[in-house]
Amino acid sequence: MIRVDVVQGTKEWLDAKLGIPSASNFDRILTPKTMKVSSAMAGYCHELLAEKVLGHPLDDATSQFMQRGTLEEKAARAWYGLQQDVDVEEVGFLLRDDGRVGCSPDGLVGNDGGLEIKTPNAQTHVGYMLGEVKDKYTCQIQGGMWITEREWWDFVSYNPHLPSTIVRFHRDETFIKHLAIAMDQFLEYLLESQLKLQKLGLFEGERIPDLRIA
Repeated sequence: MIRVDVVQGTKEWLDAKLGIPSASNFDRILTPKTMKVSSAMAGYCHELLAEKVLGHPLDDATSQFMQRGTLEEKAARAWYGLQQDVDVEEVGFLLRDDGRVGCSPDGLVGNDGGLEIKTPNAQTHVGYMLGEVKDKYTCQIQGGMWITEREWWDFVSYNPHLPSTIVRFHRDETFIKHLAIAMDQFLEYLLESQLKLQKLGLFEGERIPDLRIA
C-alpha cells in the first residue's frame, strides 16, 4: 500500500486522486448484488479521463466534502474512539501497490481495522439504523479492505440529534476476488480509452482539439 500524506478535502488531496478510480465509486465498476461488471463502468471511465485532460475534478469536490459536515465528522470520530476504546488514525489518500487504484478512509484502527463515517440527515440516518447500509456501501468498504489489506471495517452513522450507530463489515474474500476481476477489466478499458485519446493529441501537452461534429 502506498500512502499519500495529504489532508482530505484539500487541493493536494484532490490532485492526488485525479483520474484514479477510488473506493467511493467502486459501485460504478462492480454491481454488489450480482457481483458483475456495472453498466456504469464506461461513464466512470470517461469521467476519470476528462478529469485527467482538464486537470481538475468535474464537480466541486471540495464543496461536497465541506457539506458532509467536517465538525460533525470530527465529533463522530471522537465518539467512535470512546465507544470502542481505540485510537483512530487519520489518513490522506491510500493507493494499491501499483498506484492505479485508491481509497480515502475516514480512519484506520489498529493494524486490522478501518473506518467509514457518514453524518447524514435524520431520515437517512434512521434508514441506516434500520440496516440499510450493506448493499449501499459494500463496494466502498470491501474495496477499502482490499487496498489496505485490513480484516474489518466499521461504518459509523452519526447524527447529533439521534443515537449513533456502528455496523461492522468483515473481509469477504469472494467479493474482493470479484471486485479485483472487475477492476482489471476497468483498468484495461481505461488504458485503451486513454491510448485512443492520445492519438487525438490529448495527454501530450497539445491544445485539446474540437471534436464536435460540424
